[in-house]
Amino acid sequence: TGSCASGRFTAFRTRKVIRMAQLGIKDVLSSEDLWACTTCYTCYERCPRAVEIPEIILAIRNLAVRAGYMAEPHKKNVQSLVKTGHMIPMSDQVKAMRQKLGLSAQPDTTLMNPEALEQIKKIMRNTDFLVLVGEK
Repeated sequence: TGSCASGRFTAFRTRKVIRMAQLGIKDVLSSEDLWACTTCYTCYERCPRAVEIPEIILAIRNLAVRAGYMAEPHKKNVQSLVKTGHMIPMSDQVKAMRQKLGLSAQPDTTLMNPEALEQIKKIMRNTDFLVLVGEK
């Protein structure tokens, strides 16, 4: 908890979240604190007992999503993934910066390859990912 980057700026405490889960307190699934972890792994790297805290947080998040809870910013990332194949939308500012660096405005990914995007969407449908995250 002491080395948590998010904890320095928010009320997020990894110990609290994990302890709630250990005690079976269901409120942890709907807690905004659950989504404050940036998965930077600093806590894991500094933990003298090598507790894989980010992995635990991710496992609890998976349970939360299955129970119908997801933080709004994460929902937006999922919506972008479903729409474009990318978690973070390609802004006009990033496109301009890429061109300034001599690159194409968009990387040669699903943004420029509709067939690849359709393959990703097929995987999402076949694995019930879209149902899980409340998308079509």
